[in-house]
Amino acid sequence: MKRHLPLLFLLGIFLPGIVLLAGCGGVQAPPLPVVEHTVIAETPAASPVSPTATAAPAPDLPAPSLFDTPWDDRALFAPGLIPAEQDALSQRPNASIYHIDFKVSDDLAHVSGKLEVRYANDESVVLNEVIFRLFPNILGGEMTVSDVTVNGRESKTLLEEQNSVLRVGMPAPLHPGDQVVIAMTFEEDVPTTPGGNYAVLAYMDDVLALAHSYPMIPAYDDDHGWYTEVPPEYGDVTYSDTAYYLVRASLPAGQITEASGFEYAREERNGRQISTWVAGPMRDFYLVSSDRYQVIDEKVGETVVRAYAPPEKAAENKLALKYATDALQVFNRYYGVYPFTELDVVATPTLAGGIEYPGVIVVAISLYDPDQRFFEFATAHEVGHQWFYSVVGNDQIHHPWLDESLTQYNTLLYFKEMYGETGYDLARDSEQRRWDYIDDADIPLDLPVSAYDEADYSGIIYGRGGIFFDDLRKKIGDDAFQTFQKTYYNAFKWDIATTEGLQHAAEDACGCDLTPMFQKWVYPKE
Repeated sequence: MKRHLPLLFLLGIFLPGIVLLAGCGGVQAPPLPVVEHTVIAETPAASPVSPTATAAPAPDLPAPSLFDTPWDDRALFAPGLIPAEQDALSQRPNASIYHIDFKVSDDLAHVSGKLEVRYANDESVVLNEVIFRLFPNILGGEMTVSDVTVNGRESKTLLEEQNSVLRVGMPAPLHPGDQVVIAMTFEEDVPTTPGGNYAVLAYMDDVLALAHSYPMIPAYDDDHGWYTEVPPEYGDVTYSDTAYYLVRASLPAGQITEASGFEYAREERNGRQISTWVAGPMRDFYLVSSDRYQVIDEKVGETVVRAYAPPEKAAENKLALKYATDALQVFNRYYGVYPFTELDVVATPTLAGGIEYPGVIVVAISLYDPDQRFFEFATAHEVGHQWFYSVVGNDQIHHPWLDESLTQYNTLLYFKEMYGETGYDLARDSEQRRWDYIDDADIPLDLPVSAYDEADYSGIIYGRGGIFFDDLRKKIGDDAFQTFQKTYYNAFKWDIATTEGLQHAAEDACGCDLTPMFQKWVYPKE
């Protein structure tokens, strides 16, 4: 996601010279059945299979055991989408469907869970394995898995890349269109001090932030195959396709909890609070909880915006809600209406300025200060990611500029809409200073995160990138630029965007050849 704008930089983003990088109630869900599993020893992954192999007859898929909802029944997800977006439920029939049941310990530092996912090979090649990412193992926590099965039978597995990659061997080649049900149990220790990647996964200061806290299937693409690398700490860690999530979460009673999607059901039993969340189509599932949160809300069109913060930040929480609703209205006008019925903004002790997740934005509680100008910038920026990252996806590991740089420009747009030319100049100057800090280096925008050091990543992706899109707007004109953004958004909605696709959308909008400009700013030098 992301996203992260480290706080050393953020706390002075608008000040000259500071240029360091830095619920809804519902029907009670069915009880959880008892499922027996077999512990599987780790063995090497299956060998590659030729794409020309003959497809095996499709086996009968195991029925879901964690929820009484058939794999292909998407009716449960309809309340999470505004009426104009209901057709999304009929798109991407091969999207993964996650069923997750987990319990958070009384000390909020441990998670134990079960996962079942219906996975379909939506690629053009035969797959002999499916990859899961265990991101807590590179975020300062620890996740282990056991009882791994494919279609009810034990599977060969292999852990790699600092135990963040779990290779699950298929019992037979998985041809395009083939489906399997993969199940496993997992245990997770949650960091209680700042771990890796800006403490996005942590229990600190009475706030539990569960980012990427389940075994997650990454994207597979033609350029890189499965996404298996360990990314640098200063960029995003996920790259994933849209999916559907049914999640049951058991936490101590008294917790105020929010998550991606909407709360479908809740009950209290034996000192525990058990909630069921429904989310999708979304690229990830995020959950945050605190017994100190207070919540306020406001409706924008058909979307309820909720803001969560502790009581001592009640006044600032009203500002967070205002910034988020203002940004939602601006971006609704420019790109198309936000597709979900809920958007949440939560204060956490993250060391990042802001973080985006599907349906949820996180803003560092250290920014909750009415005199801190970056408070508004970070909130607007993360709301903008709900269009570019969440709905329109991209490879955030190898092409981070596609969501981050475009969202930096959109933040300029927000300030222009809210405060006129003065606000626009202030925001653009802040992005220019990021670039100035690295001496306006002529480094291409379309490079992997790993190709930049931390300072260059900030200066190029968050500085030069925002300036590029603003210069592109000036070159092709406001009307053509707005047409470009809407065309690009609709072309890649729920899908994965590419740099070439973005250039083509811009050229179609202006009726011009933008190759020289993209070669100068974007593409790697030969």
